[in-house]
Amino acid sequence: MKKSKLFMGLGALALVGVLLIAADHIDAPGVTNTTADIADFYAFEPTEGSDNTVFAVDLQTSVLPDLAYGTFDENVLMEINIDRTGDLVEDLVIQAIPRDGKMYFFGPVAPSETGLNGTVMVDSPLGAVDISAETAIVETTADGVSLFAGPRQDAFFFDFFQFNEVIGGTAPLGFKPAGDPNTTDDDDDTAVDTFDGANTMSIVIEIPNSMLGETSAVNVLQLPVYKTWVTTNVKQ
Repeated sequence: MKKSKLFMGLGALALVGVLLIAADHIDAPGVTNTTADIADFYAFEPTEGSDNTVFAVDLQTSVLPDLAYGTFDENVLMEINIDRTGDLVEDLVIQAIPRDGKMYFFGPVAPSETGLNGTVMVDSPLGAVDISAETAIVETTADGVSLFAGPRQDAFFFDFFQFNEVIGGTAPLGFKPAGDPNTTDDDDDTAVDTFDGANTMSIVIEIPNSMLGETSAVNVLQLPVYKTWVTTNVKQ
């Protein structure tokens, strides 16, 4: 795979250890309908009995039910940036880029340059997995890293049409409360999940903390805390 110069498209932030979620659904016209559009970024601290951290990146929010599945753009590099020293500059990156039905992963490794520009770190391969379609495929490497890439149901709940009415000033009562998830009755007084049944294109990495190295911060349970954000980069 040839090294390619890339530039940053969008970013989302999370802190491992205190799970924060950044969401960005269908509001960036320049990247809509592509996997340069970041929907959500999740980072999960290790559970009891595990020393692994899980990163999950949801891309391309407009994969509605009638479209079934989206596709990963081969000109888009997904990059998880990891700050271990608290200065909000990436010390490590984990990268993923698709080629011919597979998602290839690189890192964790110090980037060749920080900030907006970067290159695919082909000298630091992490593993690869077939991109899933109707059946989920997970690949686990000899280093204990689990990899997934493919469509997943969008976990985001949002009444997009009511949001437009609120913004347009035609909804004087504002947002509606969520309805009872155990009923299917239509009710004009409750919110409708626009993303119900919709898919995102997801990339998931479960990785041992030993591969992420030491960090300057810990949480109340004395577990490591990494400041981490994700960017999508498009080939120049």
